[in-house]
Amino acid sequence: MIGPGKAFDTDRYFVICSNVIGGCKGSTGPASLNPETGKPYGLSFPVITIRDMVEAQRHLIDYFGIEKLLCVAGGSMGGMQTLQWAASYPERVRSAIPIATTSRHSPLQIAFNEVIRQSIMADPTWHSGNYYEYGAPDRGLAIARMIGHITFMSETSMEEKFSRNRTQGLKEVPFAPEFEVGGYLHYRGNQFVKRFDANSYLYITRALDYFDLSGDRLLSARTRDTRFLIISFSSDWLYPSSQSQDIVRQLKKAQAEVTYCELNSTYGHDAFLVETEGETTLIRNFLKSSYERQ
Repeated sequence: MIGPGKAFDTDRYFVICSNVIGGCKGSTGPASLNPETGKPYGLSFPVITIRDMVEAQRHLIDYFGIEKLLCVAGGSMGGMQTLQWAASYPERVRSAIPIATTSRHSPLQIAFNEVIRQSIMADPTWHSGNYYEYGAPDRGLAIARMIGHITFMSETSMEEKFSRNRTQGLKEVPFAPEFEVGGYLHYRGNQFVKRFDANSYLYITRALDYFDLSGDRLLSARTRDTRFLIISFSSDWLYPSSQSQDIVRQLKKAQAEVTYCELNSTYGHDAFLVETEGETTLIRNFLKSSYERQ
């Protein structure tokens, strides 16, 4: 999606992509060293919100000397940040592309995240978040990711990928995965623990749950100056099209310029990472028109 000739064409546009605060891939998070103690923050790291993430990004573009962005775009949690940019700094955002996202989590979405967090905290090696000296709660984090990955797929994509196919081997291990779908979830969970911090997962999922730009929270007299392209996917049950349509109604209430498209897909929430051809056509044309209308 990003590169020469792609949706976000780096031959035409300068693309900024920063890691979020609270994460574990560069920006400060729970695994970062607290300068006062010389040890990882752990749970002494402050609670973060989507708005905090956007504030950090705003400081970044201030540092770069950028007064206005042609576009802010993102999928899932990135879509929430996109909406927060439009709500907090509409005068600095010419256009916005929220993809497969929501203006607030439903009770179902909060429930999944609660189970995800509890699976991490139930791991005895979590040590109330102070595990950095002893070894990470890999088992709990792997289960958390397995739960999350189920929500990323759809019933159709699971049927097409796995059906009820059985696995080979490990039959001597009691209750080892007997179906391919189970083996796949174990693989995904075990890969995730190699690249992510358990405490960061707790903080980020809580930030998702706290996010709420529903009702009039997204609206302001300045919002109407930002153009929107909102994209959803037909089989996404984690962030269903109905939630994107709610955002469209909110923005139209503010008389903002909104284009909405639901793309057909069988990939569930993963579609925003997979259906690049359809997204590219929409995004390329939207960015071109946004640039020409500056």
